Amino acid sequence: MKMNNLFEKYKEQILYIIFGAATTLVNIIAYFLLSKLPLGTAIATILAWLISVIFAFFTNRKYVFKASKSGFLKQFFGFFSMRVLTGALDVFIMILFVDVLEFNDLFIKILSNILVIILNYVFSKLFVFKKTK
Repeated sequence: MKMNNLFEKYKEQILYIIFGAATTLVNIIAYFLLSKLPLGTAIATILAWLISVIFAFFTNRKYVFKASKSGFLKQFFGFFSMRVLTGALDVFIMILFVDVLEFNDLFIKILSNILVIILNYVFSKLFVFKKTK
């Protein structure tokens, strides 16, 4: 199978991985910078999450799922709602493993984001940007 055909077959997943990695990078950098402020782990995690969700919505909507221009607010609130679920999971993981169990915060942040990326793809594909036939 030619590389071009392979790319076309898995284009959505490849783009999601690329923009998921970019979103993760935005989240980790934002968390790293915010963690230097006297905010605490939970607040720094929430703010980093919020910044990365906004970035993810626009990149996923335009480049990954190529969503229609109509239904912007429904998509935004659906996307945001699904991200609240995975964001809460991220906060829970960070508090449990960093504050309670005293693991390295950046290491746990990376592992948490891997899980969050997978769940976010599934939620976006099945609920937020699903194609109507």
